[in-house]
Amino acid sequence: MKIIDVSVETFTYTSHIVRDSEGHTHPGPAHDATQTLLRIVSDEGVEGYSFGAGRGPIERIVKPILLGQDPFYRERIWQQLRERQRLNLATLYDGVLAHMDMALWDLAGRALGQPVHKLLGGFRDKVRAYASTMCGDDLPGGLDTPEAYARFARQCQAAGYTAFKLHTWQPPIPGAPDVKRDLAACAAVREAVGPEMALMLDPFHFYSREEALALGRGLEKLDFLWMEEPMDEHSTSSYVWLTEQLDLPICGPETAEGKMQTRAEWIVRGAADISRGGVGDLGGITPLMKAVHLAEAFGMSLEVHGGGPGNLHALCAMGIPGAYYERGLLHPFVDYEQPAPWLHAIADPMDAEGCVHVSQQPGLGWEINFEYIREHRVKE
Repeated sequence: MKIIDVSVETFTYTSHIVRDSEGHTHPGPAHDATQTLLRIVSDEGVEGYSFGAGRGPIERIVKPILLGQDPFYRERIWQQLRERQRLNLATLYDGVLAHMDMALWDLAGRALGQPVHKLLGGFRDKVRAYASTMCGDDLPGGLDTPEAYARFARQCQAAGYTAFKLHTWQPPIPGAPDVKRDLAACAAVREAVGPEMALMLDPFHFYSREEALALGRGLEKLDFLWMEEPMDEHSTSSYVWLTEQLDLPICGPETAEGKMQTRAEWIVRGAADISRGGVGDLGGITPLMKAVHLAEAFGMSLEVHGGGPGNLHALCAMGIPGAYYERGLLHPFVDYEQPAPWLHAIADPMDAEGCVHVSQQPGLGWEINFEYIREHRVKE
């Protein structure tokens, strides 16, 4: 089997999500937006897909490398692109590798008639989910106060979630960041949901050591499960210091560059209690599984960052915790159960017990609405 075409199709849709000046997403007014479909085509007619890849780096760098190659040689292709990043990192960032890698895994599953988690070496067919909120906002009835977080946590608990993670207020929201306000929200949520629900916090990412320590001490009193990225992750020594100071588990690194090598350095230096990584952070399913096996070798758990089918299939192939799938980002004004218009169904349906079931369909299990994409395609 050989790859004969690699393409990126851009199409339009109506979005109700906006980004603030710092890049955080919030509910907002309806507006026109675009999405992309990456399509890798084999000479046997089997295709693989991923959503969100940028056209430029795919056509300029990725496509010339992939054409003519066997799509089952994912490791070779991934290594070739990783090496090419050295002088092209501004455009060939890890997210591009992630989209390419997911599409190749999707193609392999479709060719063999098997879901990706079974190709990886399946371990389970479902995993508990935690409700992962959007960042705090100033929208009345949204996530604008500690009490609003508490109300939303109760709603999520009633929907079946057994765990809840707060993303608290970030700049440019007035008054953010604020350790005391973060702790007030965490305390309100704990009081609202009781002692049985697992709670996590993902706060402002540039607190000082003293602020992060104060935050962690407060979370210990509230029996939180973990805290992630309270400081700049480029300062590994700060995380070594914080992990030594706290009984509260620190989960990381989340967004620090460096793929599985950075995870290895954090593990060796004792910069976190729980390792962290996701398909988008590391550059695909292929390197995420390397990070998983690395954590296993050191007797550590790894919590997967982010949702989506790539992360879900990886979670269902892990022989170590990953205890949770990150479902979100959630908000009182957002109907998460409604699929995007280019899909016939969401990729991560949750049952009444709070477990997300991985698709048993070939590949990643995308149920793609190709008719919608054709009708809304942007003419180049």
